[in-house]
Amino acid sequence: MGVWSRDAGTRFLDWVAPAHGLAWVDVGCGNGAFTEVLIERTAPAEVQAVDPSKGQIAFARARPATSKAHFGIGDAMALPFDADRFDAAVMALVIFFVPDPAKGLAEMVRVTRPGGLVSAYAWDILGGGFPYAPIQDAMREAGLTPALPPSVEVSRLPALEALWRDAGLEEVETTVIPSQRSYPDFDSFWNYTTASGAIMASLQTLPAEVLERIRSGTRERLTIDAAGQVHCTARANAVRGRVPYPHR
Repeated sequence: MGVWSRDAGTRFLDWVAPAHGLAWVDVGCGNGAFTEVLIERTAPAEVQAVDPSKGQIAFARARPATSKAHFGIGDAMALPFDADRFDAAVMALVIFFVPDPAKGLAEMVRVTRPGGLVSAYAWDILGGGFPYAPIQDAMREAGLTPALPPSVEVSRLPALEALWRDAGLEEVETTVIPSQRSYPDFDSFWNYTTASGAIMASLQTLPAEVLERIRSGTRERLTIDAAGQVHCTARANAVRGRVPYPHR
């Protein structure tokens, strides 16, 4: 997923087009893939990155390009920072994992100064934009229910826009972020994709005949060229807004 994250993150930052030299908080930084892109492309003055997983934080810290970021354990719904601390707050492919997205957004707004940027993007899972959608669709055809994030509904573009507006943010805008990736052959696609934690957990206990049905169904849903290369597309829904200044 890190390769997908970097590609989507790069396109997202191209759309947001933030100024260089900002102080950022990266909420739900995971393995640091987006944090790395953020540092490379925006030359931030500061990046504070938080995630609830010790394992993910350890992996993120080990990335050479993230040495300028400070990583720590943190809860998206109770950020360990003072109010008005940052110029910009972002959730990269995270908001649908937050049990209460509105509370997570409220925390992002709280720690961002007036006039600061608050943004997020999430895979369009319900619209078929998730990178692993071909496998999920094949699982459904086999009578299985793929695991979904707890707040998957918020990944829809209208839901993200409504969430941002309800939080009182100004200059709210949305867009769709396309992403692409190719694999040398189907086996490469299958091996990389099924190594994902959620997919692996769903498949590893299945009988061999059911697993083969899912594998075959996945192959039928993919774009494979004459040389055997697999070309995949995905898309994420993105939103951005500004923290309003207090009324005088």
